[in-house]
Parts: sequence; C-alpha cells; structure tokens
Amino acid sequence: MRTIKMATAVATASVSVALLAGCGDSGGGSEPFEGQSADDIAAKAVEATKQADSLHMKGDVRPENGGTVTLDVSVDQEKNCEGTIGTGEARADVRHADATLYLRGDEQYWRDALRQQPDAAQGMAQKLDGKWVKMPAGDAATAGVCDKQGFIAAMDEDESERQGMKRDGTTEVDGEEALKLTKKTSAGETLALYVATEGEPYILKSTTEGGKNPGSVTFSDYNEPVRAEQ
Repeated sequence: MRTIKMATAVATASVSVALLAGCGDSGGGSEPFEGQSADDIAAKAVEATKQADSLHMKGDVRPENGGTVTLDVSVDQEKNCEGTIGTGEARADVRHADATLYLRGDEQYWRDALRQQPDAAQGMAQKLDGKWVKMPAGDAATAGVCDKQGFIAAMDEDESERQGMKRDGTTEVDGEEALKLTKKTSAGETLALYVATEGEPYILKSTTEGGKNPGSVTFSDYNEPVRAEQ
C-alpha cells in the first residue's frame, strides 16, 4: 500500500512513492466526510483517483536502493504523458503519444541507462545528451513509464498496511481543503494521506516522514488534458 514501484528506464531506478490506501479509526461525526471511517474515506479516494481521466504528479522520494528520485509528470487514462523524471544527478524528459515513447535525457542519464551495454553503446551518452530518442515498441524497460492505472493500483498492493489510519484534521494543499489521514508505523515512519474535501475525494498529497524512505508527492490538475506532442 505504501509503495508505488515505477521500475522504468526513465529514472533508471525503482521509484518508490509513499502512497496510502488507508484505514482504521471511525472518525465519526465530524465534518468533512461526516460519519465515514478513515477506511471508507481512503478507499473512496483511491477509487476516485483511479477513475480520474488524468492527473499531475510531482514530488521526490528515496527508494530502497538509495539516492533520491524526482518526478514531475502529467499522465492520463490513455497513457499519454509528459514530464520529467530523474534520479541523483540524472534527468530525462519523457513524452508518450500515439503509443510511442520518447526520451530526452542528459548525458548522465544516458551513461546510467547504457551502463550494462557494450563499450560502443556506452560511448553514445555524450552524443545523445539533450536529444529526443524514440524508444523501441514493447521495450520492457520502459513499459510502465506512463501507466496511470498502474501507479494507482500499486497503492493498494498490501492490504495488511490498511489498518490504523486516523483522522488528523483539515488543512490546505495548494489552496484546496484536504482531510489529513495519518498513521505511525513500527519502523518509525509517519504516513499521511490528504484527501480533497470538495468535489470528488481525490488524493491531493501523500507523505512519508522519518524512516529510511521519506518522500512527498502531490497530485493536481485532475481531468486536465495531457497534450503530449510528438
């Protein structure tokens, strides 16, 4: 539930994003979501986010293999996407349109991506710096780059982590009111899920504080067109 695995060549890493599919605590009787448990609210938030036509994700996380991964990507149900993903000092722009994926990485990105290739291929890193590259169709390494539904489905991988969420009042995320749900884990982490209180109960933000893999990701621009031009 807490981890989204975006193992893609774009970031050349397994990207772990702390996202909750929450629960526990009855939280009864208080606005917003009066009479609904944290479990019900979180479940509705995950479903609403899954059903959204598109969204924008932005944040940074620390995957289990170390380093810091950043993402700033818009993606829709049709797997159109546009944005930037990076790890460490490497960055790559990503663009997916008409079932075709394009990458524009810096030299460090290509050095990392080609590390396991023959010397001749590794020598291409400098030449590829800043250039758009059309990726092969069906390339397993980049198959999940723009899979919105895969991102959301990964939030609910482990149902055992759904227990113990509690209401923690309301706050604002980028000007929108949100109900905050929190949970402390045995590993010393504090997990938080922020759910929109007006309109659809979309996920607005997810954070992990403390522990080995802190991170924060915001979700915005729900249902906005993703114009990924070739």
